Order: sequence, then structure tokens, then C-alpha cells
Amino acid sequence: MNKFLSFAALTAGLTLSVAASAQEQATTASSNGSYRPIPNSDIMFRKTIWRAIDLREKQNKPMFAEQKEISRVIIDAVKRGELQAYRSDSLTTTLSSKEFLGNMSYAEASAGLSDEEKAAGFTEDTGDDWGTPAPRGRNGRAAAAAPKKPAAPPSYEYRPKDIYQLEMKEDMIFDKKRSRMYHDIKSIGLLVPSTLGSNTSGIEKPIGYFKYSDLVRMFRANPDKAIWFNPQNDAQHKNLADAFELWLFNSYIVKVSNPNDSRLDEIYGGQQQGILASQQAAADLIEYEYNLWSF
Repeated sequence: MNKFLSFAALTAGLTLSVAASAQEQATTASSNGSYRPIPNSDIMFRKTIWRAIDLREKQNKPMFAEQKEISRVIIDAVKRGELQAYRSDSLTTTLSSKEFLGNMSYAEASAGLSDEEKAAGFTEDTGDDWGTPAPRGRNGRAAAAAPKKPAAPPSYEYRPKDIYQLEMKEDMIFDKKRSRMYHDIKSIGLLVPSTLGSNTSGIEKPIGYFKYSDLVRMFRANPDKAIWFNPQNDAQHKNLADAFELWLFNSYIVKVSNPNDSRLDEIYGGQQQGILASQQAAADLIEYEYNLWSF
């Protein structure tokens, strides 16, 4: 009887231990943004890759249909409080709605006065004070007016059509149990394109990053908005979650995990060299998978 009780206690302990381990693994997987995490014990090969997605490209137009832009869907979900934004693709530091909207806004540069206007005696207008008499001191003389703080330039929010640059972080994983390579997407980020006229910095600026698992849930919850537009058949539009699952978009590699965390154009010394390196990196990954089947 004592042996039976000891065996039952041991079995219960092992069951709880396995359940706790599974729960811990699930929590870790959900925290890194993966929608369908692959157990570490099944991973034979992994390489982290960053891809750029230009929504203006013909193959990506279905994600950027009028009034159904993926950028609009994501931005509206953040404003509704349905989606959490993060500061970087590490997905460790969250962004508040105010910070996210701040990243979504830009200040219009003030034109100011030309050199000719300044030479003619014109001064900057800091307010509508025409016809207002100058303040008088105790002796009746006009007192010197206190300098006014220049008005801040107006701030505007980028339109969803302006946000046509996405950055996707994924793990290329060879699953030895299923003997195939998987695209395990971790995060997708919205970027202000460097080529946008209102982006005076001339460099890409991140607006926010999002867990892929959160995006899939949001896309599924909004099927009437999160649409991949099928230009061939209006009866066969797809959900954006399905578009990512089926890889119905075009992208190019901008970074492969390396000790210096450098982008390809930084490693190879220029944008053109970076594009060539991107094509080579994609070919190398295909060749690696092919070689696994050759032996």
C-alpha cells in the first residue's frame, strides 16, 4: 500500500513538473512575439533575419489598398487601445498612446523671412498685435515690450498612405521533427520612410513595433478592416493574417544576425552593395536547406 501511494505521489509530481515546464515555455514563446512557436528541442538551425517591406511595390499593393492600408489598420487599433506598441523589435519596452502618436507626428518647418525682407526692416510676426497701443510706464512714456516667445510650428500627423515602409523580424528555423524550414515571424514595425518629403531627417524613423502574435489576433478580430485585397477576384479577399501566413508579399533582407548587429549596407559599405548582399543572403539560406536534404 505504501509503495502504491509513493508511486502515485511520484506520478503526480512528474505531471505537475511537465505542466509547469510547458506553461513556462508557452509564456516565453508568447513574450517574444511568435504566433506558432517551435520547441527548442525541435530546432536544428536558427538564423534571425530582418526584412524590409515596401508597400508601394506591385506585389504588396493588396496590403495597401485604399482605405484598407495595413498601416491604417494598425494605427487605428493602437488608438482604440486594442494593440500594444513597443519601442524596438526587442519587444521589451512599451510605448504609451501619447508616445506613439508623437512618433506619428511631424512639425512643419517655418519658412521665416527672406534675407531681402529682413534687410528691408521686416521682423518676425509673433502674434496678431496690430493696432494695440504700446504699454505706458509711470512717467507716461512707452514701456519696452517684453520679448515674445516665438510660436511653435504647427504639428501634423502622418497619413496612413505616408507610412509605406515596414520592417519585419523573423527567425528562419529548420524543424528537425518536420524536416522543413519555417518563417517564425517575431515582430513587425512601422517606419517613417527616409524618402518621404515631410521627413526632413532623411533617415528612416521608427514609429512603433508590434508582436506578431498580437497583430494576428487583431487582424482576426477585425475581418472587415484587415483585408488583403485580391485584385483578381473580389469574392476571394483574404485576411492580413492569412497573407503573412501564406507569404503573399515581397520583401528583401536588410540584416542578418551578426556580432556587431550591423545592417548589410553597413557591412558591405553602401546601399548598392547591401542590395547585392541581400540577394546573396537569400540564396545562401535556400542553398543551406537544399544541402540538408542532400545528405
